[in-house]
Order: sequence, then structure tokens, then C-alpha cells
Amino acid sequence: MVLVWIITSTFIVSIISLIGIVTLAIKEELFKKLLFCLLGFSAGALIGSAFLHIIPEAVEASKGIEVYYYIILGIVGFFLLEKYFYWRHCHDEDCSIHAFTYLNLIGEGVHNFIDGLAIAAGFIVSIDLGLVTTLAIVLHEIPKELGNFGVLVYGGLTKQKALFFNFISALMAMLGALLGYFAFHSFRGFSNFILPVTAGGFIYIATSDLIPEMHKKSREARATPAFLAFLLGIALMALAKQFLPH
Repeated sequence: MVLVWIITSTFIVSIISLIGIVTLAIKEELFKKLLFCLLGFSAGALIGSAFLHIIPEAVEASKGIEVYYYIILGIVGFFLLEKYFYWRHCHDEDCSIHAFTYLNLIGEGVHNFIDGLAIAAGFIVSIDLGLVTTLAIVLHEIPKELGNFGVLVYGGLTKQKALFFNFISALMAMLGALLGYFAFHSFRGFSNFILPVTAGGFIYIATSDLIPEMHKKSREARATPAFLAFLLGIALMALAKQFLPH
């Protein structure tokens, strides 16, 4: 049953890579405004998921100081991924990664693989944690995949090819999920390690990639809705913590 939840959730996350289709029917100015609010919402959801769900579960399972070392490891690891694999979240046309279209796909494949590991670890601990982890990743994936789609098209791919390659990269989440599921049964304490590392990754993405993007727009007309969306993302995870059974 757990494996079914894991496969279904990672497939849903992978399908989100096709969201670039919606840009065909949305005017560019409206698309940018929507994307900016989604950035704030996903940043709040990632922070709320890390601090209200994943870290408490990891602390309860481990009951040791190593949890916090693993969180730091997650932050450092995601920093290295971004630094050396050019794994960036590009949301504007002047993004410096445009020359690295295929390298961006490789970096996204690594990212999606880690997402799959995180989803598997969540469901292995409990269905509730798995659902919350999946929700946080989904909310993060929507603006990220829209941004990636723009990078690929700007880098020279047709929209059809951009959708196809983005989807192939997204399927790495399913590979990561399956590996995570079988690793749990083969290596004792696997979930105690991967959960705090995931939390560290979520914190890094929110604070290093998404929130700085929000600061780039100083106009109140855009900054205020994005900040409210940020608070809404945190509130959503707080409500999930309050009402989901544990």
C-alpha cells in the first residue's frame, strides 16, 4: 500500500513538468504576475513543511543531535548542487543560465531524484507525512517547472521539445522514490537520515532561491501579493499540522 502511495505521488509530481502548456494560453504579463505569487506561496509551503512537519518527525524518530547535523548536511548538499551543477531557479528572461540548457536538464534530473527520495521517506514514516511532503514539493514544482520551461524555450528548444525533455527529467523523481523505498528496507535508519536532509534542502531552496527572487521586485503592487502568498503557504502547512491525524 505504501509503495502505491509513493508511485502515485511521484507520478503526479512528474506530470507537473507539463504545466508549461498553460503558458500558451496566458498573456505574458499575467503569467509573470502569477508566477511571482506562486514563488511566495511555494517558499512559505517549503518553510512550513520543513519546520512544522519534517523536522519534528525526524527529531521524534531519532532523539539525537545528529538530526541537526543532517539538516546542515542537506543545506550544504543543496548549495553544492546549485553551485556545481548550475541548478538554478530561473524566472526571468535575463537569467544567466540560458546558455546551459542541457546542463540545466541534468541538474533538474538530480533535483527531481532527490524529490522522489523525500516523498518515499515521508510515506515510509506515515501516510500523513508523505502527503504533506508531496504537497510541499507540488507547490514548489509549479513555479519551478514554469521557470524551467521558459529556460528551455529561450535556450533554443521548441515548446514541444521543451515539454518532452522536461517531463523525462521529471521522471527521475519516480526513480528516486523507488530507490528510497527499497533502501529503507535494506538500510536501517535510512529515513532517519533522509528526512532531515530533505528539511535542509527545503530550507535552502526557500531561503536561497525563492525568497531572494521575491526581493528583486520592489514595487508594492507585486511585492505585497507575493508576501501574502508566502504567509498563506506557511498557514497551509500549519493547518495541515493542526488537522491531519498523527
